Amino acid sequence: MSTSHIPSRDLISRWRQRLSTLPPSVPEDSIVLRVLVQCLVTVGICSLSVAASGVTDTSIWNLLAIPLSAAGAYWSWRSRRRRNIAAKFLIALGMLVALAFFLGRMLQVPGDTRIVLAELLIHLQVLHSFDLPRRKDLGYSMMIGLILVSVSATISQTLLFGPFLLLFLLLALPVLVLDYRSRLGLLGWQQGKGGIPWRQLSGIVAVVITLGLVIFMAMPRLPGYQLQTFPVSGSVNVTEDVADRRVFNPGYVNRGNDSTETSSDNSEDGGSPERGPGQVSPNFYYGFNRRINQNLRGELEPQVVMRVRSQRAGFWRVMAFDSYTGQGWDSSRGDSLVDLRRDTLSYRFLPITLQPIGPAQEVVQTYTMVQDFQNLVPTLYAPEAVYFPADDLAMDPEGALRPSGLLPEGLTYTVVSRVPVRDPEQLNQSPTEYSDAIQQYYLQVPADIRDRIRTETERWLATAERSLTTPYEKADFLAQVLRENYTLDQDLPHFEEGEDLVSAFLFKYQGGTRDQFSTVLTIMLRSIGIPARLSTGFGPGQFNPFTGFYIVRNTDAYALTEVYFPGQGWFYFNPIPNTLLLSPDDNGANPFSVLRQLWRTLVAVLPAPVAQMLQRSFQVLVALIGILLQWLTRFNGQGWLSALWWAVGLTGLGFLSWLTVQGWRRWRRHLRLRRLEPVEQIYQQMLWILDQRGYGKQASQTPLEYATDLQQRSDFRQGNLVWQMVDRYISWRYGGQGVDVNNLKSELQALRRSGR
Repeated sequence: MSTSHIPSRDLISRWRQRLSTLPPSVPEDSIVLRVLVQCLVTVGICSLSVAASGVTDTSIWNLLAIPLSAAGAYWSWRSRRRRNIAAKFLIALGMLVALAFFLGRMLQVPGDTRIVLAELLIHLQVLHSFDLPRRKDLGYSMMIGLILVSVSATISQTLLFGPFLLLFLLLALPVLVLDYRSRLGLLGWQQGKGGIPWRQLSGIVAVVITLGLVIFMAMPRLPGYQLQTFPVSGSVNVTEDVADRRVFNPGYVNRGNDSTETSSDNSEDGGSPERGPGQVSPNFYYGFNRRINQNLRGELEPQVVMRVRSQRAGFWRVMAFDSYTGQGWDSSRGDSLVDLRRDTLSYRFLPITLQPIGPAQEVVQTYTMVQDFQNLVPTLYAPEAVYFPADDLAMDPEGALRPSGLLPEGLTYTVVSRVPVRDPEQLNQSPTEYSDAIQQYYLQVPADIRDRIRTETERWLATAERSLTTPYEKADFLAQVLRENYTLDQDLPHFEEGEDLVSAFLFKYQGGTRDQFSTVLTIMLRSIGIPARLSTGFGPGQFNPFTGFYIVRNTDAYALTEVYFPGQGWFYFNPIPNTLLLSPDDNGANPFSVLRQLWRTLVAVLPAPVAQMLQRSFQVLVALIGILLQWLTRFNGQGWLSALWWAVGLTGLGFLSWLTVQGWRRWRRHLRLRRLEPVEQIYQQMLWILDQRGYGKQASQTPLEYATDLQQRSDFRQGNLVWQMVDRYISWRYGGQGVDVNNLKSELQALRRSGR
C-alpha cells in the first residue's frame, strides 16, 4: 500500500520543487502608474454611460464600479507583497456570479449585446482591481479601459463622447511612458530626465490629434455592417396604445384618428383639420397621417426627430398615398394591415414584397429616436428585414410599417433594405402593361379635371426637343418642367371650398408649396396613364462626419412622387425646385462623401480664382489617373503579361510619388534658405552639396572639426576649398568679421563644378 503512493509523492515533491525554483513575481511599486491606470478605467466606465444614455438600455449602477474599483486598487496596492489566497478564491467565486448574471442578461436582451458585454467587463474589472500586484495585472486593467472606450465609440451618436476620447488619449500617453520606465526599473519621473520638453510634446500631441481628425473625416466610408447581429434596443415601452393601429398624428384634430372630421377650423387643442383651410402644427409634419390636407399653411419649428446610421444617404420613407382628394391625399386601404412574421429567437420581422423589384442593392440602416414619434416606422425603400424590438409589427398595402404603439424616445431598430438600382436604360425598356390592381389604385384622377390636366401635360411633353416615348422619359421630363417653370411659394393663399389643388397650381398660381409640386407631378403622370403615388418621409438630414450619423429633423420631412415600372419596382422623382432631381438613395454609395463636403466648404471660403485653379488641377489629376487605370485594364486577362504591365504601372506611380516628395523637400529647403543671411545660406548650401556626394557632416562635429576631417581624407580633393569656406564662415558667425559674399559664391560654384 505504501509503495503505491511513492510515485505520487515523488510527483508532488517534484511539482513543489519546480514551483520553488520559479522566480518570484515582482510587485509594481509605482503609485503614479497605478493612479493613472485607475483613471483610464474610470474614463472608460464614464464614457460608456454617457454614450449609452438615450441610445440603448444601460444601468446607472455601472457608475458604482468607479468607487468600488478605486477601493480595490487601493487594497491591492497595500497587499501587493502578500499571497492573498483567500482573496483570489473570492474573486474566482465573484467571476462565476458575474458570468451567471451575464448569461441571464443575454437571454433577456436578444438584440444589441454590446452593452451586456461591456457590463461584464466592468464587473470583471471591479473584481480584478482587488488583485493587482504586478505590472502585467495593471496591463489587463489598461486593456479593459481601452475596450470600454472602444465600445462607447461604436454606441455613441453625439459628440459628447469626444471629450472622453481626448481625455483617454491624454492619460494613455503618460501611462505608456510609465509602463515602459517600469520595465526598465525606473520608478518615477526623476530618474533619467531628458527627452522631449513638455511644450514640444504638447505641440506634437496637438498636431497628431488634428491630423487624426482630418484623416478620419476624409477616409472613405466603405459599406459596413458585415456582421448580421444588428443594433436593437430592448422591448418597446409603448407610451400610448393606438386603437386598431390607426395612424396617430398629434398635429391633427383628434390626433388624426377621426376620418369623419369636417370642420375647417382648428380645434381648441390647436390641431390641424383634415379638410379645409388651416394651419400646420408647429411640431408635427402633416404628411404622416391616414388622410393629409394640403390646404394647410405655416412652418414647422425645427426639432431633431432621430439619428440614422446608414451605408448611404436616402429618403427615409414613412408613408404612401393612392387616393387624391382634390386638396390632399388619402390612403384608401390604410386599414388593410398584414401582420408580419417574426423569428422566435430574435426581433427580426420579414416584410412582404408587394411588387417585384429588379436589380437592387442591400443597404443597412440603424435608427435611434431622439423624441417620441408616431406609430410609424421610417425605412429605406424597400425593406426586406426589420429588426424591431416589439412583439408585433404590421404593414399596409403601400409598404408603411406600423407597430401597436408609439415609438418612444431612445428606441433603436435596424432595417435591411433592397434599394432598386436606377438604370435609365433598363427603365426605358420596362413594359407598359400594368396589372389590374395597379390600374385600379394608381391611375385615379378626378373626372372633372382629368381632361384638362391631360391636355396640359401633353402640351408640355410636346415642347421636348425630341420625341418622348417611354414612361421614364416622360416622368423625368415633367419633373424638370415643374422645377424650371413654376414658382415655389410657401405663402400661397388657402384654396377655396371645392377648388382643386392641381388646377389652381397649374393655371391660377403658376406654383405652390413644396409638397404640392409632388402632388401635381403625380396627377399629371396619372392623367397620361403612368401609375404614380405620393410618398412622404424624411430627407437624409445633416451628416455628422465625426459620429457617422445623419441628424434628421422634422423640417427634413417632405413628399416625393413614386412612379411604378413593372418588374423594376417604384422609383422616386423629385419635382421640387432647388433640390436634388433624384432621391438621395438613387445616387449610390459614395465612400468619399465626407471629403466632398469638406471640399465644398473649402471652395465656398476661398476666392473664386483660387478655387477654380484648385478644382481644375484636381480634375486634371483625376483624369490622368483614370487614363492610366483604363490603359492598364486593357491587359486584364492576359496572364503574366497583365501582371507585368501592372507592375510597370505601379512602379511608375511610385516613381512619380517619389519625385513629388523630392520636389516638395527642395521647395521647403529653398524657403528655409531664403530666410537666412547670405553667408549662412552659402554655408548651408555647401553642407547640402557635400551631403549629396556622401560627405555629410555629423551632428556632433563642429564646423572646424568637419573641415579638418575632410582635409585629411584621401578620397576628397576639395579639402582646402572647404577649409577656406568654413574658416570664413566661422570668422563671420563667431568673430563678427565681415566676409566678401561674392567671393564665397564663387567658391561655392567652384565646389559644384568640381563634382561634375
